[in-house]
Amino acid sequence: MSKSDDIRSVAPALERYAQNVIAGDLWKRPGLTPRDRSIATIAALIARDQTVELPHYLNLALDNGVKPAEISEIITHLAFYTGWANAMDAIPAAKGVFESRHIDADQLPSASGPQLALDEAAETQRATRVNAQFGHITPSLVQYTTDVLFRDLWLRPQLAPRDRSLVTVSALVSTGQVAQITYHLNRAMDNGLTAVEAGELLGHLAFYAGWPNAFSAAPIVKDVIEKRPH
Repeated sequence: MSKSDDIRSVAPALERYAQNVIAGDLWKRPGLTPRDRSIATIAALIARDQTVELPHYLNLALDNGVKPAEISEIITHLAFYTGWANAMDAIPAAKGVFESRHIDADQLPSASGPQLALDEAAETQRATRVNAQFGHITPSLVQYTTDVLFRDLWLRPQLAPRDRSLVTVSALVSTGQVAQITYHLNRAMDNGLTAVEAGELLGHLAFYAGWPNAFSAAPIVKDVIEKRPH
């Protein structure tokens, strides 16, 4: 039996939605490219630790132009934004896909190396603000946020800043972390994500993270878009 047959044998309506709405409409909408939809979907699945569907969507991502090095970086990035265990749970699925496609180490990013240029003024402003708010309460969190995230992880060149932001926002929406969306959506739009793409992202993630998470994020996304200069 095919996967569609398996679904139909349990939930015929679910199989109809999968074919008619998700495959037949959602992934063909123009507001996000198939590559962007793949990145957002992988981020949502890893963020929610839902690895059953991950091999299918990793293969689809590669077909849609996401590079093996970018998948590697997405998994690494999400270790920090959704938890170490979620990233580790994604490793077997990715390893299986990479092996089936004969993807080896020379197609993956190095552990360290040259970094993207840092906007020193913006980073100093961010670090100063966060340190003033929380430095006396949790100095370790403030230090790691500066040294590991913003002066290392975000500067790794194998995932473009816009795509790294897309991964982050997708993960935040998918896990209901609405308090963090304002900062990271503004950063995403500074990195090139458009208002149309941000809006379309919510419609896409509704299917992969659930309607409540998408609608919980919608007022935050609306506020960010409306407050940005046009």
